[in-house]
Amino acid sequence: MPKPFSLMNTTTNPNKTGLRKWIIAVSIVIPIAVAALFGIKIEGVDFSFLPPIYASINGITAILLLLALYFIKNGKVQQHQKTIQVALGLSVLFLLCYVAYHMTSDSTLYGDLDANGQLDEIELNYVKSSRLAYIILLLSHISLSVAVIPVVLFTYLHAWEGNYQKHKKWAKFAFPIWLYVAVTGVVVYLMISPYYPH
Repeated sequence: MPKPFSLMNTTTNPNKTGLRKWIIAVSIVIPIAVAALFGIKIEGVDFSFLPPIYASINGITAILLLLALYFIKNGKVQQHQKTIQVALGLSVLFLLCYVAYHMTSDSTLYGDLDANGQLDEIELNYVKSSRLAYIILLLSHISLSVAVIPVVLFTYLHAWEGNYQKHKKWAKFAFPIWLYVAVTGVVVYLMISPYYPH
């Protein structure tokens, strides 16, 4: 089997520990930075067109992950590698679009039919239990999108180092979590989109 990821010697490379520290640092800094940026509101910039774009990015990422699984199951390692790299790039693009939107737009409440930023009794009765389902889905999406960062990066690192046995073990966790985050990103958008201000 070809080893396209094998660019490092895992036993002698002095950067091995450094790369792991970088992954840990990135996994901590990104969620904190995103949370901090959410507290910043930039007025006069309209990025209201971004939600369907970053939802589509999530959808494409999900398709790419399934395609990457197909490739590796059929021994097409190079195609698997390239597909995963594109999925990683799209995940970064999603994050940039997501942050840009929330820095320039007010949060949308699920069930806020008149888009006034508040839920009255009529609106609450209208959405009923679907609001609870949305909140549960959203919270699981957000929490796993934080957890997936180090899991995916370490999974990729093991392959890059040529440690395929460890890569496979990590991929068993990374793949379903990453796929869940991508798919629920689309579902969350479809559920909240009727309540975006028009």
